[in-house]
This record gives sequence, C-alpha cells and structure tokens, in this order.
Amino acid sequence: MPYIKQDHRKIIDEYIDELVDQAGKIDGFESGKAGIFNYIVTRLGIAFVGENVRYAKLNEIIGAMECAKLEFYRKLAAPYEDEKIADNGDVY
Repeated sequence: MPYIKQDHRKIIDEYIDELVDQAGKIDGFESGKAGIFNYIVTRLGIAFVGENVRYAKLNEIIGAMECAKLEFYRKLAAPYEDEKIADNGDVY
C-alpha cells in the first residue's frame, strides 16, 4: 500500500470527507452502504483509467484496488477479528 505524503493527504482528505458526508445524506444509506461504496470505487477506477483504455491501465488500477482491500483488511478487519477472538474464543 503506497502511503502518500502528508501534504498530499490534506488535499485529498477534504474531498473524501465531503464525499462521505454527502453519501450519508442518501436515503437508505445505512442499508445501502456497500452498494454506494462499490459505486464510488468503481467510478474512481473508471476516472483513473481515463478514456484511453489499455490493459496495462486496467491492470494497474485493479492491482491498486486489490492492495487497498488487503490494506483495509490488515489495518481494520484483522485487529477487529483478533479482538473478537479474545472476547469469544477462537473458532477452532
């Protein structure tokens, strides 16, 4: 997962915060979060590929999505699962 510079994050984070805020105003947001998130990620992927679609660009964006998924799991889901194992015991 490429960690971008702090000054670059400041530029992007303001827009992400606004996007999340606006998405939260959609009727049915709580029950449709996954679909809304999927739409946002798909639109971003399309925008980053651009009009000149080539396999290399598609592969690059899909790879970035996969790495983002893995980083999300590593940083958020795995610690949560470890906490629940400590609370409730392991599955086996």
